[in-house]
Amino acid sequence: MAHPVKIIAVLTARAGKAEELTALLDGMLAPSRAEPGNLRYDLWRDQADVTRFVLDELYVDAAAVAAHRATAHFQAYLARINALADRSAFVLDPVAAG
Repeated sequence: MAHPVKIIAVLTARAGKAEELTALLDGMLAPSRAEPGNLRYDLWRDQADVTRFVLDELYVDAAAVAAHRATAHFQAYLARINALADRSAFVLDPVAAG
């Protein structure tokens, strides 16, 4: 049975790369939100560290995640992100989600 998939990504800008990272992440918002299987794609900034961002993503199922990862905008993101930020991503299945 298909179920929603949540992705939480924590990205911290490398030295001198905060503006470039912000622009890259901002550029992902509209195209990611427009994907048919996307339910949520929000960008947050850490109050304690303005160079740290959190992406909060929610997809209808694993196929929607795979479709997201195949898009041109995600591939462009992948090509640049490692030069701009340290990142950790968590791909989550629901246990008790409302």
